[in-house]
Amino acid sequence: MGRIPNHTIHDAPEASRSLLEGTVQFSPTGNLLNLHAQMAHSPAVLAAYVSIRQATGTYGTLDLRTRPALMLATAGAVGNAYTETITSALALRSGWSQAEALALRDGRSVGDEKTDALTAVVREGAAHAGRVSDLTWERAVAVGWDSEQLAEAFAYIGLTVFTAYFLNYAQTPADLPAEVAGAVAAAGAVAAAGRE
Repeated sequence: MGRIPNHTIHDAPEASRSLLEGTVQFSPTGNLLNLHAQMAHSPAVLAAYVSIRQATGTYGTLDLRTRPALMLATAGAVGNAYTETITSALALRSGWSQAEALALRDGRSVGDEKTDALTAVVREGAAHAGRVSDLTWERAVAVGWDSEQLAEAFAYIGLTVFTAYFLNYAQTPADLPAEVAGAVAAAGAVAAAGRE
């Protein structure tokens, strides 16, 4: 059981209800997750989360395959299992293979220099309180990422770190369906066996 009560759309504080209704579209399951249900206990927390999601959805210019790759790379750097599972599910849903999703999570190459360079920027930023070395940044620029795209990548760091830290803070119990968690776990087992 988490530290913060879970809510449904019907019993959440009134200011959270419409926000909760909108979170369903971002959920990898199409239903409210415990993280949404707990965030709803404080309309300010849920509004902050939803605002970042809406901003990336409305103003984001990075393609729909790159976005979850950045979130998964960030989740791997932050090290919250629930966030890793959610972002892995989003990456799989956006077309990344299980092997690629594991590589994104673990900071390994996916075989595409542009993706590898941009995910290196977000992993380094997530792992070092936003600090990215000149070398990592310059590699991303050298393979074609411009300053607007590099700035936008920070939004995915912010979204993922916000979520992971809340999950740690609230001790949110994982509630992803068995098939989602199982697909991610199976991919992890295959990768682990391949490294032995």
